[in-house]
Amino acid sequence: MVNIAIVLAAVLGMEGVAWLAHKYIMHGFGWNWHEDHHKPHFEKDGFFEKNDLFFVVFAIPSASCFILGTTMPSLQKLIFVGLGILIYGIIYFLIHDVYIHRRFSWFKQLDNPYSRAVLRAHGAHHSKTGKEDGESFGLLLVHPKYFGKRVKESQV
Repeated sequence: MVNIAIVLAAVLGMEGVAWLAHKYIMHGFGWNWHEDHHKPHFEKDGFFEKNDLFFVVFAIPSASCFILGTTMPSLQKLIFVGLGILIYGIIYFLIHDVYIHRRFSWFKQLDNPYSRAVLRAHGAHHSKTGKEDGESFGLLLVHPKYFGKRVKESQV
């Protein structure tokens, strides 16, 4: 039961980590990698973006937890932290890259208040193209102001 709680706490905690990383790293000193993600699709060269490098960087803490947890018995609980980070990464990928940006056509658009709010919040984020003018840096926790509004497809 404790291990499940650790996994869930890591998944939930990662939303805060993702928000902080997005606001202060991606829209800060990491803007060089993230900027192409804010460009319209027709301006991009190919399928991959420099922004995709963040997936590799954010995999390091999860992999480190797995490695330390399996090689050092006193740190075995880190395996469950690493699993939570991994699960959050999968959720992030599925919602952000598959659902919002439709880089893969694995499932169709959902139609419920939460999924519409996620699209609106992310659309508001992408409506700003500059490094400093961002809003809505999280993914799963959506500000109440995005519930009940209409979102334009061009905002995503």
